[in-house]
Amino acid sequence: MSARVVFQQADIARALTRISHEILESNRGADDLVLLGIPTRGVVLADRIAAIISDISGTPMEAGSLDVTMYRDDLAKHPTRTPSPTRIPASGIDGKTVILVDDVLYSGRTIRAALDAIGDIGRPRAVRLAALIDRGHRELPIRPDFVGKNLPSAQTERINVHLSEIDGADLVSIDSAAR
Repeated sequence: MSARVVFQQADIARALTRISHEILESNRGADDLVLLGIPTRGVVLADRIAAIISDISGTPMEAGSLDVTMYRDDLAKHPTRTPSPTRIPASGIDGKTVILVDDVLYSGRTIRAALDAIGDIGRPRAVRLAALIDRGHRELPIRPDFVGKNLPSAQTERINVHLSEIDGADLVSIDSAAR
């Protein structure tokens, strides 16, 4: 496998700042906005976006997390997933605009699972999707509302998002099989 870096720390920071501004603009402010990150790296990204929105709007913003493990349709193929805690902000999601945050959007199956999980928690006014990377190859009719970078890739390639809170550095790389 050979890896090629396609997004550096500064690129990630710029993308998250742009996504934060787009979220605020589309929502007309930070009122009734709930950010939910999908573990693992989506939670870190949601926390970063919440901090940026707080700085821009002057309104304290808290991000939560939404574990989708038990809602996935591929548990038979990958039964060793460890569930993560779901943390919903105290104000809940009913009547709010929920922004799901994930690192890489690929087939759309994780987001489908997230929509099922949200339905068990409450009834938001709207659900939007923010993804740092959209790599294409959708299997379901799901698209991001806010995207950091469209990164077309072959299905044989793997997109790796590294974040300093988990991996010690911020970067996005593509691993391709050696030929």
